[in-house]
Amino acid sequence: MYANVRDDLQKTLDEIKEAGLFKPERVISTPQSASVSVPSGDVLNFCANNYLGLADHPEVIAAAKDALDRWGYGMASVRFICGTQDVHKELEGRLSAFLGQEDTILYSSCFDANGGVFETLLDAQDAVISDALNHASIIDGIRLSKAARFRYANRDMADLEAKLKEASGARRRLIVTDGVFSMDGYIAPLQEICDLADRYDAMVMVDDSHAVGFTGPGGAGTPALHGVSDRVDIITGTLGKALGGASGGYVAARAEIVALLRQRSRPYLFSNSLAPVIAAASLKVLDLLESAGDLREKLAANTTLFRTRMTEAGFEILPGEHPIAPVMIGDAAEAARMAELLLERGVYVIGFSYPVVPMGAARIRVQLSAAHSTEDIEKTVAAFVDARASMKG
Repeated sequence: MYANVRDDLQKTLDEIKEAGLFKPERVISTPQSASVSVPSGDVLNFCANNYLGLADHPEVIAAAKDALDRWGYGMASVRFICGTQDVHKELEGRLSAFLGQEDTILYSSCFDANGGVFETLLDAQDAVISDALNHASIIDGIRLSKAARFRYANRDMADLEAKLKEASGARRRLIVTDGVFSMDGYIAPLQEICDLADRYDAMVMVDDSHAVGFTGPGGAGTPALHGVSDRVDIITGTLGKALGGASGGYVAARAEIVALLRQRSRPYLFSNSLAPVIAAASLKVLDLLESAGDLREKLAANTTLFRTRMTEAGFEILPGEHPIAPVMIGDAAEAARMAELLLERGVYVIGFSYPVVPMGAARIRVQLSAAHSTEDIEKTVAAFVDARASMKG
């Protein structure tokens, strides 16, 4: 039987490669940092979500080492059986206070967090109104529920209002949006979303994975940026980006929502507890964030410098102020070729193409970090210019 299946799978793989959509995995042989080592040598790393440069911070590493001695390696259990330690409860409390929410529940990833929310809170009597560019984990989570599904155009408040009117007969209405859209760097208009939610009696959920740690007052994310933390009912996020870059996710929300997730959320009930070493290191990250204003300022300065230099060099970058800086290429094969040429020039970036982004909208998504120096950025811009000339020549 598998012989036939293998041929079909290989044909699909060949088609992916021929279309320029194949996604190779490069192996790095050093810790995550502003520069890393790959088989071809040392390269500047402009594709990690290491926004504040904390993935290899010595205090975070030290906290992780101490946690191994105190708490052990893993829990070998789920939370409600014997998988809860003091460090898990402490982290949940710290995240709640940091994000301005009543309670928090930890997951093994934000993908699992988003996968566990919708089917727990909503059924066939309810409706989800989701931004068209929401992360795949939100899309998959919504599919797990029996709620009616409505999709509004990205950040289009008129379309959101129209969909809210369509969903007016539902028992519960939940608007869900990314705080920052990961392929574009656009920030959701949460003030307007919350106003519409109030008008049409809807709840609001925000996946703030690409904002928490460096966006808004104290790095508390897009709800804090827009002054609506008390009006957002559910915030999901990750510990795997600005908050140390390891793994783990969370839902910070109203107390009753979190309480029900602890009882009914399947990814929480049936997945091993977050490793205590990650929980302990994440607590250290939250300590560091209290005095990380200089890192946030450096990240903002690096973002402005890169966006300005690339625009001056004639590249098309989607507008915005977020450290996700998409350099638009268009053709998938050209984006992949550009990424290879940049690697040859000592800059590690990735070409994104369909199905991660719409067909014909391939791009190099550059990720700025507070760990990058001005020289790193200038070298990267020069590499882009040289790679473009090579492609044209």
